[in-house]
Formats: sequence, structure tokens, C-alpha cells
Amino acid sequence: MACATTAEHRPFSSAGLPVAPCQQDMLLDVLAAGPVAALHVEQLHLRWHGPLDRELFRAAWQSVADRETVLRACFAPGGGPDTRPTVTVREQAVVEVCHHPHGSADWYSVILAERRRVFDLRRPGALRVCLVEEEPGGDGPVRVVLTWHHALLDDWSVRLLWRSVLWAYARGGAAAGGARRPDLGDHVRWVAGRETGAARAFWSVAAPDEGAVSLPVRPGSDSAGTGLGRASRRLSAGEARRLREWAARWGVSEGTALHAVWALLLRRVVPGEGPVPVVFGMTVSGRGVALEGVERLPGPLRNVLPLSVAVDPATGVGGLLADVRDGVLGLTAYEWVSAGQIQEAAGHPGRPGPVRSLVSFARPLPGAGPDDPLPRELAAEGVRVTEPETVPAHTGLPLSLTARHTQDGELVLTLVHDRAAVGEDAAAVLLAQTVLLLRELPARAGGQATVADALGLLDGLPVPGACAAPGPEAPPPTLHVLRPGTHPAAGTVLLVPPPTGPAADAVDGARAADGDGPEEGRDGVDGSGPAVGHGATGGHVAAEAAARSGPEALVTVLAPGGADDCLQALRPVLASGEPLTLLPLPGAEALAHEVAGRIAAHGWRRPPVAGETA
Repeated sequence: MACATTAEHRPFSSAGLPVAPCQQDMLLDVLAAGPVAALHVEQLHLRWHGPLDRELFRAAWQSVADRETVLRACFAPGGGPDTRPTVTVREQAVVEVCHHPHGSADWYSVILAERRRVFDLRRPGALRVCLVEEEPGGDGPVRVVLTWHHALLDDWSVRLLWRSVLWAYARGGAAAGGARRPDLGDHVRWVAGRETGAARAFWSVAAPDEGAVSLPVRPGSDSAGTGLGRASRRLSAGEARRLREWAARWGVSEGTALHAVWALLLRRVVPGEGPVPVVFGMTVSGRGVALEGVERLPGPLRNVLPLSVAVDPATGVGGLLADVRDGVLGLTAYEWVSAGQIQEAAGHPGRPGPVRSLVSFARPLPGAGPDDPLPRELAAEGVRVTEPETVPAHTGLPLSLTARHTQDGELVLTLVHDRAAVGEDAAAVLLAQTVLLLRELPARAGGQATVADALGLLDGLPVPGACAAPGPEAPPPTLHVLRPGTHPAAGTVLLVPPPTGPAADAVDGARAADGDGPEEGRDGVDGSGPAVGHGATGGHVAAEAAARSGPEALVTVLAPGGADDCLQALRPVLASGEPLTLLPLPGAEALAHEVAGRIAAHGWRRPPVAGETA
């Protein structure tokens, strides 16, 4: 395998730009999940038929990288007291293009390997390209695999970049110029300039009920597996056209019809009559904002917003479609708002949101249709490229459903599921029922049809089951306050206990140092744990730390399983950008340094670890 990379990058802007809230949410997701999860990594793959000049191909990519700031962007700590990442654009960067000769690797193995290969987001290179020869001699088709990270790119952006590369290749390796349009920096500045008061007011009311049905499966009836599963089904071009025409008669889009079908499947989980609130995530392109030329802007604009609706079997199908449409319209007024901001507006800062499934309807790129001149340009060089196929990203949710039209007009639906939550059989049943409703509703849900009639199309079919949990679900790791801060910008000191170590003893030790020793029968700091005694090691260090003068808050994580737990608990501290110091207990030094290193690897300023030498 041969790879072209870059050895040196020169900074274009030393100050950097603040990360958008959605970018920060993704960085925090990846930071807490660890590298094995490969969160927010998406891929495209396609076949290149005809001659492929690899040097010209690299030159085309380089020409596009020289023009597009997003391909030269990375994350770095900001200056001043704020420890959060900034977006920095380098003057030069080289897109990595790897070549696998025939016999050295098969394309599916390359897809898996590239998906698992960690992105170093402190350096430009949020997109990688692999060429895999599928036939000997270099005359056969070549599989092209594109892999990118959502923190800087979305699917729309990569398809725009790929078209630019193809145009550059057809024209001798030089990217086409054109009128000024916005770039990544313009978008970051636009988001940073938004006044958030109206958005907070909207989401304080529109945030979904945390008790809403969030998965279209019943609990505890399937065996858990590992890893991600994928299943695909499709509607023919004729079936897709009928769906589109049926939706139009109700005054909605086919995307709204898909959202309504998913809402029906969620409602079906709860037997009985009456309205039931359901919630799921819907993707928005992020390109409906008031920024001229945003449709042609490659960057991390795609966003996921929670869509909630009450589904009542007595309501007409048209009423459900209208409710979903109106809900979507309300959300898209604030499509730049992040999940963290929504949770804060709803009064649940730092807590995970209620969304557990995601529905996406991909739009075709402008210009990519029957009259597109690009295929003719490539054909003049003896080249034909197939339509890219998507390998959707793992978002950390149990279920993600993506719909996309093919060039032939078919509608392909791909369901990605976390086997630990939804098994293979349940995912297959769920996808089959989604397709059944999309096929049958246009024929059988006329003007007087009710939601009960639509649900009746599934009578006799099983409700898929979620995987049985091994026991009560553990609450997410959270910070336990040992001593509150006395100044809002003073920062936080995290007392790092060894994994599954004496953190609870440290809590009582800190209480003793503050003159607030444990009382008989008193629970732990947050009132949720049992009373514990003093530990000689943990209690001593905690007491010493609590007795130190200073305005910082002193916190800990009870019995962490490792760095993932500490980082998950630290999300609100890292999101605030305030100073953080790590104070390890005996036996936790390695854990503290791992936590500090992972924070720095994702663009934050590395927090100091007490006792380390500079």
C-alpha cells in the first residue's frame, strides 16, 4: 500500500475560530466513547471504470484541497482562559490517497480498516481516500473508498468535493474557479454570531417529553450481540413515484411520509387507544440558513434534531402527516442548534437527550441529474464512475434509518443497528415493516383513513423486540461535588480515583475535611449511594485536597471503570471551557494521564495533572 501524506502544515490563522456547538457535541461524543467506537465516521464507495492516472487523480485532489478550507482545517486549543478547541485552517495540506494493488487487499476489508483507523483531528485530514484495484494489470475497475469525520464534513459536503475532484480530473488536474461562495470559516463565524435567545425559548417548549416512546421495539425479547449490523431494502422506481405522489396529495414531501411511518412504528409499541407521544431524531442539512451560497459550502452543517409528535389512532392519516410536517417546519427554523443546547434549554444540561433512533432522507445534489454534463466529460477520457454507495456513520444511537434515491429513481432504505440493543432478526422485521407501510399506504390510506387503519396494515405481524438487558441499566457516570467553587470562572479540580477504587471513601474524607462528616444512615454525596466508611488512602488525599485554599470546585467520579467514565462525567466541564486540573489518588496516576491525553487529542487544552513535571 502506498499513501501520499503531508509532513508539514503552516498555520493560516493562529487565533482560530470557535467551534460550532454541533462540532463540540461530536468531539465530546468521540472523546467519551473512545477510539474503538468509530463514532461519527462515514464512508462512500464506488467503482471507477476505465483508465485511472493516479498522479492526475492526486493532483485533482490537491487542487481541490488548495481551494477548499475544510480540507485544510483541524482543531487546536484556543488562546486565553477558554480551554475549548478552535477551528484552525492551515495554508497547505495534502489529502491522503492510499493505493492498494490487486491482491493486497479486498475493498470490503479496506472499508472496515479505514473505519477503525482513528482520525487525528489536530491535523488536517478529516477525509481519506483509498484506491483498491479489483483486477490484475491495472485495466480493471478500481474501487474508490472515501472515509471522513463528521466533525468537519457531512455527506453532502463529500459528494460536493467528489464532484469537484472529478471535474478537476477531467480538466487535467486543476479545480475549476468560480464566483466567491462561503467557506468553512464563513459558516463558523455565522453560527458564532447567532443570538440564541429565541432558540432557547423555542426549545424550552418544543424539547420532547423524556417519557416519550423512543424505540420501535419492545424490550427484552432478543439476545444481544456485538458491533453494528446493516440491512437494506428498496422501493422500485414506480413504488417510489407512487409514494411521492401520495404524499404530495396531502401537501407533504416523501421525507415527511417516511417520518410519519417511523412515528407509526413507534406508536405500535404501546398497545391500547389514545394519543402516545413519540420522539426520534431527524437530520437536517443545515443548509436552510440565511448564508448566501450555503448549498455549495462543504463543511459540518448536517445536524440531528429531536422530532416529537403525539400519535393518536383516532386521528386521520392526513392529520398525522400535517402534525409531522408542522413539527419539521418548526425545528428547521433553528437547524444550527446543537443537542447540548437543546438539553440546556429544556432544563437538563449535561444529560443525554431522549432520542434513540434517527431517520434521514438524503437529497440529491444540485446539478446531479439526467442533464449533468460531468459524465460526458469523463466519458471523453474513457472513464465511467458508478453512483456512490453510502456506509452510514455510527451515531451512538441504537437505530439509524437512511433513505436515498438512486439515479434510476429507486428508493434505498438502509438500517444501521447496534446489535447490543437491537438484534439482526428484529432489525430485519423493522425494516420490512417500514417498507410495507411505504408501499401500502399510497394504495390503502385514502382521504378518510385513520392512524388506526394505517396501523391495521401491520395486523398479525410481530412487534420486533429489543435485546434483553443483562440487568438494571447503570446510570451514566456523573461528577460528584465534594466542594463547590466560589467563583464561576475558577475552574474545576477532578479528584481521580483508581478504576473501581476508593472514590466513595474519598467523598467521606472530603466531607470530614470540610467539617461535614458522615452521619449515621446518611447516603453518598448525591443521595443515591450507601453510607461508607473512611478509607486511609482515598480519604486522606481527598481531605488534603478539600482543605486546600482556592476558589476551584472539587469533584470526583465514583468508582470509574476507566477513562471513558471519567470523560463522560467531565462533559459539562469540558463544554464550559473553564480550567480543569486532574488530581490523582494513589493508583490513579496512569488513569489521570490517559484522561489528560485524550482531552488534548480532541482539541482541548491539556489539563495539568497534579504532581507531573513539565
